[in-house]
Amino acid sequence: MRTITTAVALTLTLCGATRADDKKDDKEAKMLEGKWQMVEGILGGKAFPPTAAKGITLTISDGKYVVMAESKDEGTVKYIPGTSPMAMEVTGTEGPNKGKTFPAIYELKGDMLTICYDLSGKARPSEFKSNPGTLLFLATYKKAKS
Repeated sequence: MRTITTAVALTLTLCGATRADDKKDDKEAKMLEGKWQMVEGILGGKAFPPTAAKGITLTISDGKYVVMAESKDEGTVKYIPGTSPMAMEVTGTEGPNKGKTFPAIYELKGDMLTICYDLSGKARPSEFKSNPGTLLFLATYKKAKS
C-alpha cells in the first residue's frame, strides 16, 4: 500500500506547476487545478483494487499538489515545454516522497486526467503504459464536482 501512496503522491505533484512562457500551457495548468478523484491506478502492470483507487484524491492549486491516500503527500510540479506527450517533473516537499523527483507525462481530455510517471526517477515515460516489472505508475483521475 505504501507503493500506491507513493504513486498517487507523485501523480499529484506532476499536475501542479505552470509555465509562464506559454499561454496555452498556462491555460491547461489552470484546467488541472481543483480536486481529482482516482478512477484507476496501475503500477508495474498491476491494477489497484477499485476500493483503493476510490480512496485516493489529488488536489492541484497554484503549482502545488496534495494527495490524500493512506497518508498525505505534498509537493510541486514543473511542466516541461515543447514535449509530446505533455511532460512534467513532480517533486515531493512533504510526506513519503519528500526530496524525490519523478519524470512524467500527462494527458487531459475533458474531465479526465491521465498521468504516467517513473517512480524510479530515471527516465520520462514515452507512452501511457505500466508494464510488468517496471516502476511506471499510470493513474487516471476524474475531475470532482465542486
